[in-house]
Amino acid sequence: MKNWLRKNPHVRTIRVAASDLNGQARGKRIPARFADKAVEGGTRFPLSVLNLDIWGEDIENSPLVFEHGDRDGVLKPTERGFMPMPWLDAPTALLPIWMFHEDGTPFAGDPRHALKAVLDRFTARGLTPVCAVELEFFLIDDSGRTLQVPPSPRSGKRRVAGEILSLRALDQFDSFFTDLYDACEDMDIPADTAISEAGLGQFEINLMHCDDAMRAADDAWLFKMLVKGMARKHGFAASFMAKPYPDYSGSGLHMHFSVLDADGNNVFDDGGEDGTDVLRHAVAGCLDAMPGSALVFAPHANSFDRMVPGAHAPTGISWAYENRTSAIRIPSGAPAARRIEHRVAGGDVNPYLMLTAVLGAAIAGIEDGAEPPAPITGNAYEAQLPQIPGDWGAAIDRFESSPQIARIFPPELIRNFVLTKRQEFRDMQELSPEEQSAIYLDTV
Repeated sequence: MKNWLRKNPHVRTIRVAASDLNGQARGKRIPARFADKAVEGGTRFPLSVLNLDIWGEDIENSPLVFEHGDRDGVLKPTERGFMPMPWLDAPTALLPIWMFHEDGTPFAGDPRHALKAVLDRFTARGLTPVCAVELEFFLIDDSGRTLQVPPSPRSGKRRVAGEILSLRALDQFDSFFTDLYDACEDMDIPADTAISEAGLGQFEINLMHCDDAMRAADDAWLFKMLVKGMARKHGFAASFMAKPYPDYSGSGLHMHFSVLDADGNNVFDDGGEDGTDVLRHAVAGCLDAMPGSALVFAPHANSFDRMVPGAHAPTGISWAYENRTSAIRIPSGAPAARRIEHRVAGGDVNPYLMLTAVLGAAIAGIEDGAEPPAPITGNAYEAQLPQIPGDWGAAIDRFESSPQIARIFPPELIRNFVLTKRQEFRDMQELSPEEQSAIYLDTV
């Protein structure tokens, strides 16, 4: 890590940052000449900082604050090391960190540690998840009272329409996407295909599959930070909020995953279209945990505006082959690439919690040898299916009490996340939809 700074002497400041439960980057600015201290000894801030609400306020009655004296944790660099922050004017480097107790044990309220614990369960069985994510987001002009599509930097016109797979829509913002892809190269984020989507100013970028699920989560978290920062550099906003426009589709964060054995073979591949018993076990685990996981996949007030029938977001608990109306889709293609696509999460999720929920459910299903119901055919919105909780309050209650969630997340994180969401739920009731959107636009 020190070598990176020596090779980049133009860097003047660094940011050290960890993800809180809402996926917000929490950290400090440090002059580059004092970076060695953060690398060697770590940096310190209160454990409660990873358990703030969406406004960045302490959680009332949190045992992390007054009950325990608001004690410090020690934050150490992750494996990622330093990387540039291309959206800032001054040469700056970011050092991702995660939280430990003073004695070196992981802080259970850190979402990155929750994912690490689930990945250790795969490792114990000689298995390795291979993950990829698809991230949808909106480019937005938020300079006025009403959100709208930014004017095209090329024509100065606003295209007030959803344009699915439109090259024209991509070309209108070519300078933004060119700078974004260059920045992904600089930050070693594996951005692949970009497309325009059905919403106003909505786009999707896929990140390449990776046999390191922690790195895939890091990439998604960093990518969201980068997209929002780069958009502001270009004079408009980018947002991963679930549903900024009531009359258009919302943004999802779809996750594809397969699993390799110790010899590098895909354990979902049976040489045909159906997939193996292990694939079905993983599907069963994901379906079983879906009601309790709804709060992870839809963590905010605005999230549930997306989860309505016919709006391209799943509402029923089901799986299917090559069917985008189902919550879990098994894509077609070469058997060696057989995989599961989990389609429930919105773009506003914390990627670490989302990957933990999905992979934790899958490994539980594999451990149990669970069997799913029959895959559906046809339109899932018209089928009689058990439903994903469509109400924020119900989702909070299910997350807190779910036995499936208790197998995936540590008790401390469950408690902290529930306290966080109940405070957000309470305070959002006092705000208009416009005021809620103003908060979520920049935060999620």
